[in-house]
Amino acid sequence: MGTVFAEFSERGEPEEREGSGDGRSVIQLLVRAARDHPAAGLRYISAEAAGGAISQSYPELLAEAREMLGGLRERGLRPGDRVALLVPDQREFVTVFWACLLGGFVPCPLVQPPGTVTRWAAQLTHLDRLLDGPLLVTTEALAAGLPVVPGRGTALLEELRGDHAPAPDHQAAPEDLALLVLTSGSTGNAKAVMLTHGNLLASMAGKAETQRLTAADTTFNWISFDHVAALLEAHLLPLAVGATQWHAPARTVLENPLEFLRIVSRHRVTMTFTPNFLLGSLNEAAHGLTESGERLDLGALRHIVSGGEANVVATGEEFLAGYAAHGLRGSALWPAFGMTETCAGSVYNRDFPAADAGAAFANLGRPVRGLEIRVADEHHRPLPEGEVGELQLRGTMITRGYYNDAEATAAAFTPDGWFRSGDLGRVVDGRLSLEGRSKDSIIVNGVNYFSQEIETALEQLDGITPGHVAAFPTRAPGSDTEQLVIAFHAEAAALPAPDRPQTAADEAELHRLLTAVRATTVMLWGFRPSVILPLPKDAFPKTSLGKTLRRRMRQTLESGGYAEVAAHVAELTCRRLGGHTPPRPGTEQVLAEIYAEMFGTTPDRISATASFFDLGGTSLDILRLRRRVDQRLGVPDLPVITVLTAPSVRALAARVDAGPGADGGRRVAEYDPVVPLQTGGAKTPLFCVHPGVGEVLVFVNLAKYFAGDRPFYALRARGFNEGEKPFESFEEMVSTYVAAIRARQPHGPYAVAGYSYGGAVAFEIAKALEALGERVDFVGSFNLPPHIKYRMNELDFIETATNLAFFLDLIGKQQSLELPAVLRPLPRAEQLARFMELAPPGRLAELDLDQEKFAAWAELADGLTDLGRTYTPSGKVRSMTVFYATPLRGTKADWLEKEIRRWDDHTTGANRYIDVPGEHYTLMGPRHVATFQAVLRRELDRALGDADREHVGG
Repeated sequence: MGTVFAEFSERGEPEEREGSGDGRSVIQLLVRAARDHPAAGLRYISAEAAGGAISQSYPELLAEAREMLGGLRERGLRPGDRVALLVPDQREFVTVFWACLLGGFVPCPLVQPPGTVTRWAAQLTHLDRLLDGPLLVTTEALAAGLPVVPGRGTALLEELRGDHAPAPDHQAAPEDLALLVLTSGSTGNAKAVMLTHGNLLASMAGKAETQRLTAADTTFNWISFDHVAALLEAHLLPLAVGATQWHAPARTVLENPLEFLRIVSRHRVTMTFTPNFLLGSLNEAAHGLTESGERLDLGALRHIVSGGEANVVATGEEFLAGYAAHGLRGSALWPAFGMTETCAGSVYNRDFPAADAGAAFANLGRPVRGLEIRVADEHHRPLPEGEVGELQLRGTMITRGYYNDAEATAAAFTPDGWFRSGDLGRVVDGRLSLEGRSKDSIIVNGVNYFSQEIETALEQLDGITPGHVAAFPTRAPGSDTEQLVIAFHAEAAALPAPDRPQTAADEAELHRLLTAVRATTVMLWGFRPSVILPLPKDAFPKTSLGKTLRRRMRQTLESGGYAEVAAHVAELTCRRLGGHTPPRPGTEQVLAEIYAEMFGTTPDRISATASFFDLGGTSLDILRLRRRVDQRLGVPDLPVITVLTAPSVRALAARVDAGPGADGGRRVAEYDPVVPLQTGGAKTPLFCVHPGVGEVLVFVNLAKYFAGDRPFYALRARGFNEGEKPFESFEEMVSTYVAAIRARQPHGPYAVAGYSYGGAVAFEIAKALEALGERVDFVGSFNLPPHIKYRMNELDFIETATNLAFFLDLIGKQQSLELPAVLRPLPRAEQLARFMELAPPGRLAELDLDQEKFAAWAELADGLTDLGRTYTPSGKVRSMTVFYATPLRGTKADWLEKEIRRWDDHTTGANRYIDVPGEHYTLMGPRHVATFQAVLRRELDRALGDADREHVGG
């Protein structure tokens, strides 16, 4: 290790290593760096000149800090006095920071909050009380715009330089206070975390050992120094080992994320730090880098510490893979955990991504030497490995509390002296994983939902600006639970402004995104946001590390600050749903009340003509609706198809009131395979064919993402309703679907696709349409090769029933693999009874399934399988777009090369093969549908660009 640290015993007392000198304070780190590594130091990249840099060696830093120390002492400061530093220039900040440490003064970095002078004045008043009247050091330019500063007043940086009487450095003890760091960045009620010399020395020793840093390393930082990670992880740590450190202003990277890696490449950086949000921006930039031919050299980069927020495994994997061609190591990303109270990074995952396969969020690894972690229950009793509880920490780098805040300090520690992080976590095999942050959660009906999880999912939606999604709670007056608020920014869906009216395209895109945000939240968390706010970028208050200040946004909402936006969203949504038509008394009113209960609103806000799905209904909601209709209106067994084809209050009421003798909500008189799941949008409609189970519920959630974009029609098999006869041949099925499509859309260009089994049906539909002289511009297959009979021949009744049970979440994946062999020898009635025994009762209730209904569905699916056993593809279409996921058996690579690419034999032109996440049965499930829809819509737009313009124009 390039420098020598004081060892710390279990009692927290320093133990000298040979040659360590004093070793009792952070001051010695700079003194030794200047003595032992005179050629190393800091390099400050100029924001004005690309590639330009200002050097400051460690001897120069020491000399300049001592010079500035004289100016501080002439202001009457004594050891222990607090100094607030409002100094944006990096070199000037580092110099005055060390001047404070050398004099025994306690620096406290500041950043000016956005907003009014009144807010800034309130914060300075708060800090004056909190820090006992500190001296504020700032520049002449900033001082000119400051409100009156209480306490000791202001010292201008320009006046602290010059000739001052020399004086010896302060001799600090390990227990002396070295640094104060404000929590929550710029909030007016910030607490000041106390970090002693002993805390900092222990932290640097642990970090350097874990990261294996030496004087030969080169580090890079772009985070401003008011953040503890920049000050300790990116400055004090490299200084402690004598490494060379590069620093750039935050705007250098924020304005052009790729500049982060260009700097790493240019200066052969070996270690750096960045929050997870930057990785997403770099993933987007990777495509442009490839197209431009620009080459980076990332071979020297040993690791990137990524902290400050949860690390999304998929984002990290994409980043490592995307820049592997530029020399980036596959193990270069280290997710980490740290807090201001732990001297920044203190737990590191050095085994990413190998240790995180299949997880949504990366684990955080193991603590550094000298730090202990445990997970405890609400009584602070340690929990067994693997259980979730509050993360608590103990060690020599942990703060002793908050300055001048005895109440907060007491609340932060357990009776036996462990620091309470406020995070929920679990420890398995010594590795820490966080399960949520208790203070960053929304509690709905007694259940915690964590903001970071919701935000991460919504940021994956195409059109939403990464880093500009906020999920936070609100509580309406008189409400007994919190409600969820989602705010987001989207460049292509701007709200109207005095200088920019909202165009029709803006409005359509905004409506689509509002629907997508709502649908994604419902699918993943089971409840709807009460408020969705499309906001401009500058409406997202941020800390210096890029974290959104959700609490401030909640305050703005509850004080009426977003009222105009909320009103615009309500008006737009009502208009896009066809305006408001009051329900009539009777059945319509009862249905409006049911809809209102389900969607968390009042009956007077439900329009009789608005679609159940446009209001936010999901496939699961259909089943809930059926139960409530039975309870309130006495209509049992309301067919799913009735809800699908009559989704508004008015249409559904008409079906129910007609009675069972005609179309009375219980029997559909005439079979129509086309189910309109989404009718808005002026682009070419998409027709999607059912999978082998025959039902179209799988498309309900997917269709929501097409709101305002293009109509989405699903094709449902015959035989589900009373009196319907299943198809007798594959040809009959295809000809029936072709006729139904042409009845809905008389002429092309057409877009057809199918999921699994439906892919082959879609291919035949396209052939038939082209044979009629029509143009088919998009033919899609969702994870199916052309030769389905081989798969169909593997499926006897019990395999088909097992697949149906798995598809409906009645059994798990492992059960789906094991059950056929176990059940095949049994009589059919016993086979079906076994499925009912294994299925969770709650799931059966949600699906309104019993053994008789499941048997009928399995029989229908088995009949469709029979049709597929005789199917052999022939002929060709112009081209196919084939979306492939992880197959039921074998590897994805073999699935693509040996099966999926056989579509090449059935097209006259080139095909497109699109890799999508998930497995065969989950690619459109809640976890993956948001990603899949974006890929699908992009491919549709690519294939149908000209046709869409013709359609819109027509």
